[in-house]
Amino acid sequence: MPTPELDCVCYGLGSFSSCVASRFQLGLLLLLLDKLQIPPWRCCVFDPVFSPAEGAMLQGLGLTVLTENEEGKRLAARPTLFYLIHCGKALYNNLLWRNWSTETLPHLSILGNSFRGIQERMLDRVLRRDYSYIAAAVGACEETVLSPPSTRFLDVFNDTALLRFPPTHLATLPPHIWANPPEPKYQHCEDLEIIQAESGGDTGVKRMG
Repeated sequence: MPTPELDCVCYGLGSFSSCVASRFQLGLLLLLLDKLQIPPWRCCVFDPVFSPAEGAMLQGLGLTVLTENEEGKRLAARPTLFYLIHCGKALYNNLLWRNWSTETLPHLSILGNSFRGIQERMLDRVLRRDYSYIAAAVGACEETVLSPPSTRFLDVFNDTALLRFPPTHLATLPPHIWANPPEPKYQHCEDLEIIQAESGGDTGVKRMG
């Protein structure tokens, strides 16, 4: 029987018709859906670089292809696996902001970049200024580092971790940190690493299954 309580969202898969790494990442996504018994239609996928042919192929696999660029700002109303391999820091930060409460963050499981790795590669003041939600969450998340099974996949899955947010970990953060979280603006970021949404775009959802 399918697992009724787990959804999946995949951002930033890339152009899998032209990029070998993206094809491997798509393959892993499909394997995870099968292993976790998540029906394909309950997996939403989006990347602004998808071609019409790639969107049609994903639909053919039964996946739900989003047409709105959410910039990662999706509320997880139920337990959700976010598949974000090699996505930009702003996307992680936006996702955390949208779910920034002790009630909602535990719904998130993120398969993506190591938060500790992000912290180690950035100046602390810059991380706190530009990606304040990652900076706050790095000490309160449960991070399991995932090593590629072979050196062949080092470029595909390097710096990958499973991130979860147990209530006991979140309770270690000061209470004031949860009050009125401001939406990230990224005014000082020269390289934002994500494609931002354009106003007036299509907000529909394409679904198969």
